[in-house]
Amino acid sequence: MTKSRWEAVIGLECHVQLMTASKSFSASASHFGAEPNTQADPVVLGLPGALPVLNRRAVEYAIKIGLATGCEIRRRSRFARKHYFYPDLPKGYQISQYDEPLCEHGTIELAVGGVSRTVRLTRIHMEEDAGKNLHQAGSAFSLVDLNRAGVPLVEIVSEPDIRSAEEAAEYMRTLRQIVRYLGISDGNMEEGSLRCDANVSLREVGTSELGTKTELKNINSFKFVQKAIEHEIARQAALLDAGKRIVQETRLWDADRGVSHSMRTKEQAHDYRYFPDPDLPPLMVPGEWIEEIRRSLPELPAQKRVRFMSEYSLSEYDARILTEEHALADYFESGARSHGDAKKISNWIQTELLRELNRDERSIEQCPIRPEQLAELVRLIDGGVISGKIGKEVFAKMFASGESPKQIVEREGLVQVTDTTAIEAAARAALAASPKQVEQYRAGKTSLLGYFVGQVMKATQGKANPQALNEILKRLLEETR
Repeated sequence: MTKSRWEAVIGLECHVQLMTASKSFSASASHFGAEPNTQADPVVLGLPGALPVLNRRAVEYAIKIGLATGCEIRRRSRFARKHYFYPDLPKGYQISQYDEPLCEHGTIELAVGGVSRTVRLTRIHMEEDAGKNLHQAGSAFSLVDLNRAGVPLVEIVSEPDIRSAEEAAEYMRTLRQIVRYLGISDGNMEEGSLRCDANVSLREVGTSELGTKTELKNINSFKFVQKAIEHEIARQAALLDAGKRIVQETRLWDADRGVSHSMRTKEQAHDYRYFPDPDLPPLMVPGEWIEEIRRSLPELPAQKRVRFMSEYSLSEYDARILTEEHALADYFESGARSHGDAKKISNWIQTELLRELNRDERSIEQCPIRPEQLAELVRLIDGGVISGKIGKEVFAKMFASGESPKQIVEREGLVQVTDTTAIEAAARAALAASPKQVEQYRAGKTSLLGYFVGQVMKATQGKANPQALNEILKRLLEETR
């Protein structure tokens, strides 16, 4: 493959919807999925005389993400009016922050292909969301739902430090993980809780001058973030290779067709006519409150991964999977502490538990097996009470019923057979029933041992102790060889 002469330069603007009970500047509820236009009020509608009142919890959440990403928190910041006309913005402006944002100069650390990368953050600022236009196929008009209008957001703006579509997708995954650990957002891209606009430009490899950028909008999944940016890089490279110029514009990503199309020329800051909102005084944040919030921060995913590798001797791969969700990490730790062998609990979670949860599209919070029950199951296998094969059957019954492993084992008589006399009797019967295979084994086809093990296990319903069975079979097969 010919190496491209172009290098991608990518910056992301990510909007994170904050999980507050009410809106940014009014008391209306901010719950997703309510009947259209049932969560609006005079402030949201921009009615004369309606004045905004800042949501303290939204400020707290914005400071949390700022501290978690190493930002400087401004003790004094300001809200501004960002003017543009669109049907889902009834005031004719959006309350945002411009030249005095709440948080600045943080970083997000990510790893792609085993290589660590640091992406600098320009700013994290607060703003309110707009409503939602609903375009009905075949209809001559569109509908407007203002339930989302006024919902608190933070916009996280990165420096142009990202160099590939894969890095951009990983940046988004890392950001989602952080906000979910912090408990400030559910990060659900399908519901619009996490949205991304990507600024993409190309420059010749080895140069530092930035090219003309385009902005990609309407990206609502990690897969589409990667696909949209890959498409835009290829589109710009083809134009530049043909000697054409890139137009600075906003492009809309069409996920169904896998292409983007021009939406409008790219606005500049002055197009929005920013000015300080006269209805909102400067936001003054006491240093004591910042420190109080800092002390309340949970152990973040990167810190937890390092601790899991150190404290539980897990591989980086295992630690990364187990810390993907805060609740999954807690589940693992509870199980590991209950059992004592973290690696065994990790293996059962990754091979059995996550497979069943994914199959049923359940979260770890909906898991019917408590971590202490999983630890109990593994102890039954360790103690030779049941075999590993029976353990998997018991696990399936636990997942279906929520019962403890001990209850299932006792009720169904699944205790492992360790009586060597009984095992030997079953082994002799299996050999007597398979004289041809016995002859082949004794002629050198030793791989048939697995066949005999299977026959005995079938006869004992999987209850024969595997170690004892292997030893007995080998001895009987060698007796008259």
